[in-house]
Amino acid sequence: MLDDRAKLLLKALVERYIADGQPVGSRTLSKASGLELSPATIRNVMADLEELGLIASPHTSAGRIPTSRGYRLFVDTMLTVQREGLETPALTPDQPQKVIASAANLLSNLSHFVGVVMTPRRPSVFRHIEFLRLSERRLLVIIVSPEGDVQNRILLTETDYSQSQLLETSNYLNTHFAGMAIEQVRNRVQQDLVRLQSEIATLMQAAVQVSTEALAEDQNEVVIAGERNLLSVSDFSSDMGHLRRAFELFEQKTQLMRLLDVSSQAEGVRIYIGGESQMVPMQELSVVSSPYEVDGQVVGTLGVIGPTRMPYDRMIQIVNITSRLVSNALSQSK
Repeated sequence: MLDDRAKLLLKALVERYIADGQPVGSRTLSKASGLELSPATIRNVMADLEELGLIASPHTSAGRIPTSRGYRLFVDTMLTVQREGLETPALTPDQPQKVIASAANLLSNLSHFVGVVMTPRRPSVFRHIEFLRLSERRLLVIIVSPEGDVQNRILLTETDYSQSQLLETSNYLNTHFAGMAIEQVRNRVQQDLVRLQSEIATLMQAAVQVSTEALAEDQNEVVIAGERNLLSVSDFSSDMGHLRRAFELFEQKTQLMRLLDVSSQAEGVRIYIGGESQMVPMQELSVVSSPYEVDGQVVGTLGVIGPTRMPYDRMIQIVNITSRLVSNALSQSK
């Protein structure tokens, strides 16, 4: 546990480092904290903070910088968010894709970092399904969503189905389950197994599984804006390795998807600091995120990605306000 003096010095050190980007020495810290302490006393407290893994000494510098643990303690216990007037243009109710793209740009422009928005989750529903026999025990499953999007999947089966069996199966699925959420379809197919021929029942189960995967892949994309902003962040521009890894993260998107998906299960603004868990794979990156809603139901997540040395109080405000703007725009555009 830290005493009040150590907390005050850690807070002053983190704030000074966020503002300047330079390792903080004992003399600078003495002025920044406003405490009447001797340089020797401050050095002793800094040594204690370093031993606790809250600050570190980069290279041979006499100054100290916050570690991931130091940032986490600062964010969780010392951060005060000022209600400054942010100039935020309203998001016009429009098609969801346009609202999401506008929100990603807004996050990026306000933060001067990277804006990310996970597109709204829709219930996995198919409007139409049909099968095409490609060869023995090899089928093409064609799935049409209510919006008219078409997904094709290859399905390998243990049985060689005739075209009439395929037609019978697609007719049954389309007649009884079109427009129904895929989870409901799965449950109903389970109940209907007894009444159906075993070959067709097996094909139906396989078709429902492949449809679930296809419809899930068709959504939950991540829209990213402002990656180039990292080029002007000294923490990245001075190290091409950091920059390359950051751009690889944006390119792959899988890790981002996992992170944003976890964020959507939490209430309010969440902060993920690089290096403290597997969620943010880079030591130098932090993510400030928040879920957004449509008619009171959480449907996605948005956030800002930037260096760990970011002004967290301002980022919290930006993410919080944008989340409300997106929720309002999407609810009105329904």
